[in-house]
Amino acid sequence: MLNFDVIVVGGGIVGCSAAMFLAEAGMDVNLLERGEISGEASGLNAGSIGGFGWGHKPGLQEHLTMGSLDIFKSLQIEKGYDIEFRQSGSLVAIHSLKQYEYAQERVSFLKSEGMQVEILSPAEAKSYEPNLNSDLNGYMYSSNRGQADPIKSTRAFSEVAKRNGAVVTTSACVTGLEQSGQGWIVRSYDLVFNCEALLIATGAWTSEIGNMLGLNIPIQPVRGQMWATDSLPPRIFHTISSMESSEYWHNNPTVNEDSPPELTHDRDLRVTRHLYGRQRANGEVIFGGDRELLGFDDDVSFTGIEVNKTHAGEVLPFLDQLSVTRTWSGLMPFSPDGLPLIGRVEQYENLFLATGLGSSGFGRGPGSGMLVADLIVRGEAHPALQESTPSRLIEEIHS
Repeated sequence: MLNFDVIVVGGGIVGCSAAMFLAEAGMDVNLLERGEISGEASGLNAGSIGGFGWGHKPGLQEHLTMGSLDIFKSLQIEKGYDIEFRQSGSLVAIHSLKQYEYAQERVSFLKSEGMQVEILSPAEAKSYEPNLNSDLNGYMYSSNRGQADPIKSTRAFSEVAKRNGAVVTTSACVTGLEQSGQGWIVRSYDLVFNCEALLIATGAWTSEIGNMLGLNIPIQPVRGQMWATDSLPPRIFHTISSMESSEYWHNNPTVNEDSPPELTHDRDLRVTRHLYGRQRANGEVIFGGDRELLGFDDDVSFTGIEVNKTHAGEVLPFLDQLSVTRTWSGLMPFSPDGLPLIGRVEQYENLFLATGLGSSGFGRGPGSGMLVADLIVRGEAHPALQESTPSRLIEEIHS
């Protein structure tokens, strides 16, 4: 039996960044991933990162968004990994007067909290991003947003972890979990590991691990999907999104009583359009947006791709002339209240959880990894984690 201080289950952005911070703190770490590093949602997203600033009183959201932005920046600049990081800023398209009024309220509130965000006229926005549609109502701009390559970033975190002594074990599906004293025995087929602390960072599959522990961890998989064009010369310089879904979700947080918040569909019925995208360093233009509650079904809906491409063309008209060359999808971990679950699991000794980051798992993942690693190392939670306490949602399963 191999012994470790901490075993991290899950080789996505949260697990890999947590393993890095734990290893840098001198912990003996084993990261277990059932497939390959960044093989699921952490490698399938748009690569958007950042927030609106730290503000006057940083809370959980700021520590996750801005904290992650700083970590991505450090990974490239200080640690020397080419993850295609750029602090590019973001532009959010405002399509209607109703959306404009909501954007004004939103920007006014964010500025009162000390955030850096503003509304630009179409002419002002085109000075930042020349190919934008000048016929829209305006654009919300933030300089504290950026982008990075999801696969390169996630794998870079795992490489830094290994450089600091961590073991990374791939093709290692967890088949058994057993508490042993105050520690844990973790099985992966014929492999057996022992650890003092166990961190679960398994994204959309967290409920399956919960069942192994006799716990109902109410994380639901939500399908997102994306599309790409052929490589082009530089045409898009910021991350691009739309105010349409944000305004809708502000007034309609959930589509029905059984769903997590901020979905694009109520069962088979589309209720709003969602949009985000950018141009990658290789020249591909990539966009996505749908959020559907379909269990573990991750088949691409080409109807949804067409809706999303039309939406993107309303913001960047040149996209109407381009063909979709590839599509893909991934499963995102959504919680019932829309907040992540990061912290200690009270039902067991030395069991920790970091999941439920919804559609922004990549952009908030390193901040989550840092906070949960800090909790494991110091034994004391950062005040920001009060908002993400797993005990608010986890229940024991009674047979």
